[in-house]
Amino acid sequence: MGRFGGAVGVWEALAFSTAVQLGFAVAILLATRGGFGGLHHVGGTPAWMWLGGLMGFTVVGAITFAQPRIGATAVIGILIAGQLVMGAAIDRFGLFGVHQIAISAPRAIGIVLLGIGAALSLVR
Repeated sequence: MGRFGGAVGVWEALAFSTAVQLGFAVAILLATRGGFGGLHHVGGTPAWMWLGGLMGFTVVGAITFAQPRIGATAVIGILIAGQLVMGAAIDRFGLFGVHQIAISAPRAIGIVLLGIGAALSLVR
């Protein structure tokens, strides 16, 4: 995505990527469900549940923007570290209706080590 964004523009690459994802998702939905399945229930769900789409857009946008600047290794490392930290926070506080899971010492060590690895990947 970084190279694509460099060739056509970050926003253009992001828009095209999102359109391709939509096309594939609709095709798979039609092929597996024979129609639009439970999409008619989307309006009845809490708005916070729709944040997944915004988060996916943000991740792809960040990759498209950051990869040419800091490299693929650093981008992937930072994304994984960020997702792990956010996942640990969600578990710890029971956010979004999930069961609370404490941050144990091994879990905390793993998060710190991954953060160190992500930071080291920025060194050229």
